[in-house]
Amino acid sequence: MLHAPGSALRISDFGFRIYHYPPSMLGTLLNVIAILIGGSIGLVRAKTLKADQELYLKIVLGAFTVFYGLRLTWLSLNGSPLQVLKQLLIVILGMALGKLLGRLLGLQRFSNHLGQSARKLMEGKSERPMAAGFRACTILFCAAPLGILGAVQDGISGYFYPLAIKAVIEGLAAMGMAVVFRWGAVLSAIPVLAWQGTIAMSCQVFLRPFLERHGLIDPLNAVGGMLVFSVALIILGIKKLQIADYLPSLIIVPTLSWLLR
Repeated sequence: MLHAPGSALRISDFGFRIYHYPPSMLGTLLNVIAILIGGSIGLVRAKTLKADQELYLKIVLGAFTVFYGLRLTWLSLNGSPLQVLKQLLIVILGMALGKLLGRLLGLQRFSNHLGQSARKLMEGKSERPMAAGFRACTILFCAAPLGILGAVQDGISGYFYPLAIKAVIEGLAAMGMAVVFRWGAVLSAIPVLAWQGTIAMSCQVFLRPFLERHGLIDPLNAVGGMLVFSVALIILGIKKLQIADYLPSLIIVPTLSWLLR
């Protein structure tokens, strides 16, 4: 069962009960809680996960990311088969244009630069490892494209699953980093709350009313689901995509849907 354009997202488990998820910050809160719990465990437990455990979690997270990404796209397509085909073509065209614009803006290059800066902080021999760890974890957790994408989806439609997946990843990362950087890794939850919370609340208060008036929530969710699915390809090691370069498609796809209506 599909939802009407512009309505609050309705999540259907392929024939089971329908749930309504209003816009919220639930995903961001889950992310913050996971970092706090993972970091706290790392403070009292020096052991890290074994290689086979990491591989198992990687496969499980990848599978969940595939499911919840494609699920969001599927639930955002509606109408006759021709209309669905048109919507998919708009999503594909918008993602291609978004990647081109993202490359021109250097979004992935900037993301890579931030990652390298965080790596240098982690590898450097700082006299204040807690401060270095706080900065490194903040950069890694806030600069992740999935954080921006998930916060937008959380604020627009309350679809918190992308950030729930990010929460598991960063909870485990905080657990390992807390062994070395102690409270610096735990306290990085604060800027994550500020950054993703600001994105989610801004989308909910300012962007969602505009999208609702013009029936553009479905196109945004459709491309958002495809981007989440793309993240799964990276998690599973199938293909290394430059996700940051695709972020402009979150703007381009709704715009194309509006113009080609």
